[in-house]
Amino acid sequence: CPVAHYRQSAGHPQTGARNQPAAQPGDRARRQPGRWPSTAVDGGNGAGADYNAGSMPLTLSDFDFTLPPELIAQRPAASRSASRLLHLRRDGDGRPRLDDRLFRELPGLLRPGDLLVFNDSRVIPARMHGRKASGGRVELLVERILGPNEAVVQLRASKPPRAGATLQFGEASATVLGRDEGFWTLRFDRPLGPLLEAIGKLPLPPYIEHEPDASDGQRYQTVYAREPGSVAAPTAGLHFDDALLAALAAAGIDQAFVTLHVGAGTFAPVRTENLAEHRMHVERCRVDTAVVDAITRARRAGGRVVAVGTTALRTLESAADEAGAITPGIRDTGIFITPGYRFRVVDRLLTNFHLPRSTLLMLVAAFAGLETIRHAYAHAIAQRYRFFSYGDAMLLDLDPGTAC
Repeated sequence: CPVAHYRQSAGHPQTGARNQPAAQPGDRARRQPGRWPSTAVDGGNGAGADYNAGSMPLTLSDFDFTLPPELIAQRPAASRSASRLLHLRRDGDGRPRLDDRLFRELPGLLRPGDLLVFNDSRVIPARMHGRKASGGRVELLVERILGPNEAVVQLRASKPPRAGATLQFGEASATVLGRDEGFWTLRFDRPLGPLLEAIGKLPLPPYIEHEPDASDGQRYQTVYAREPGSVAAPTAGLHFDDALLAALAAAGIDQAFVTLHVGAGTFAPVRTENLAEHRMHVERCRVDTAVVDAITRARRAGGRVVAVGTTALRTLESAADEAGAITPGIRDTGIFITPGYRFRVVDRLLTNFHLPRSTLLMLVAAFAGLETIRHAYAHAIAQRYRFFSYGDAMLLDLDPGTAC
């Protein structure tokens, strides 16, 4: 898919567009947007649901790009559906096309009978500050809640606590049960949920530089969030407000909800150049029978399954067998989707713009094609789209896994 073959519409008037800044000292290893190294497509299907699922001989550096720091959104748009939307689709001749739109235009970009699948997980106040028995400070970030009184957490302390150590968080105490690489398992002397609600703080992503405030408490949460358990928001859903959901329903676009509790590992960097050596963090997810029934109805009516975010996509793909049949239930997933994966359930994807060298960037490259995503990101940077959690969105409106 040579870049010269792409077409883009004039779209909405852009403001502040300017050329990409020159690379700075220390950026020599980083690639300019739109100039990622070309990679030959090695066809093949995904290898399974809970381990590396791609087949292309790619490395971590293939997913690097330079992002001007001012494009990292520090605050959300004035209103949820006022975010911008980059619509990636195909012309009648099959060539990819980029259209600059607003998110509130989404009902006109989908078809009656399509099914939007949302992740209804709710962000919990998962960050707490406490002290060790020695008096030293410790900061905790919940990764996964295992039970009423137990959780897997990340800890930041001057000296890592050992198994058996006691930590104090307000009036509550927690015993360290053990450590597995960068995660600790803690048992609290009281239910963890009420404790987090009492003294926990909203865990904003590390690239958002301000302390969480009342506005973040509202806007770093989807309007349909109902199942507590995530430590990071399913950010593609942040663009939906009640009016837009009503407009989608009026347009004949159906809605279904899955649950995947996003863990802190979503921000963990990929540390190996060889992607086959990377192992994903594990997250708990759920697909109800009602979702399976909704997908069946959409298929029979000729509708498409549109995942709202990578978490909804990963949940659906984790629940499907090779033939695309979905088994409802609760499961842990560590699915790692890279180019070459064969998508079994999802037909279209709504997603935000992702970090360089991240597993989420690899997933969207698997969906739309590596060269296609390279060009789309270069366009987004040139047109001053806002990136990451509070940023703008993309609609990948093309058949998954078929582009280069």
